[in-house]
Amino acid sequence: MPGIWETHMKFSQRSRSLFKTIAVVLALALPTALAISSADARVGGGMSSGSRGARTYSAPPSTTTAPGSTSQFNRTYTQPGAGMNSAATAPARGGLFGRGGGFLGGLAAGFLGAGLLGMLFGGGLFGGLGGLSSILGLIIQIMLVVVVVRLAMSWWQRRHTPQAAYANANAGAGPGPDTNSRSGLGSGFGFGANNAPLEIKPADYEAFERLLGDVQAAWSNEDVAKLHTLATPEMVSYFEQDLGQNRGRNVVNKVSDVKLLQGDLAESWREGETDYATVALRFALTDKTLDRNTGAVVAGSEQPGEATEVWTFARRPGSGWELSAIQQTN
Repeated sequence: MPGIWETHMKFSQRSRSLFKTIAVVLALALPTALAISSADARVGGGMSSGSRGARTYSAPPSTTTAPGSTSQFNRTYTQPGAGMNSAATAPARGGLFGRGGGFLGGLAAGFLGAGLLGMLFGGGLFGGLGGLSSILGLIIQIMLVVVVVRLAMSWWQRRHTPQAAYANANAGAGPGPDTNSRSGLGSGFGFGANNAPLEIKPADYEAFERLLGDVQAAWSNEDVAKLHTLATPEMVSYFEQDLGQNRGRNVVNKVSDVKLLQGDLAESWREGETDYATVALRFALTDKTLDRNTGAVVAGSEQPGEATEVWTFARRPGSGWELSAIQQTN
């Protein structure tokens, strides 16, 4: 009997030691994860969202302002093979577990499913990890799933595989890219010769610069009604989702001191009666997230910073320009 009790005590001590180690790891990792997620708290949430009509799945040309590539859309209503005018009425299933998630998506989904089945049948992770309690197995499973999900999402965002078949199928949707990009806009955009199929005039550039500031201000004020006058219904639906998540965390994101530093026209074209213009923007801003109750800064900084994004604007007959998409740069 003493041998059994001694074995039991040693096992309990090892379990408690391992549990404490995991708790410390989680305590250290949680603030880092929160910092990463809140670092891009500005409008758009640091994600690539929206639609560029028939060119949604074609990367915009690089410019002096954004010489690198742009991220594929994480959130878009436009289905492959269809332009914005025939977009689905509900958001496309994308991301890790949706359609197009690829091998890593299936792997993560299968791993998560296996973990849940293991818990249901009392097996825990890989047969209970040698008899550890189910709560310990659950914590480890969650940690591993989070790692897999983050790696898969990072991999998916870096993919920029051109969909040649899609582009050829939509070759008649509009003219080719504007290869004559310009640098600047209003105070940040210069004006030069524009031989694009769709001419973008100085007044259009001024509208783009104005929208950059107005969208950020409406976002900071959580003014959804105002956002509806500045962006497409699709983009507003994403803004509402992000604002709802902020309210759930009891925080509010404030973006101020927005100033356009440099801008380039990447391309402009027309699809049917809709005009599109994709513009690279480098702008200064102060981005901070506050506790709703105390007003204390919980993320971001009081110090100004810079961001470079690619914004697409759409204009229909009788209407002004609206924000149609935001893409992150790599």
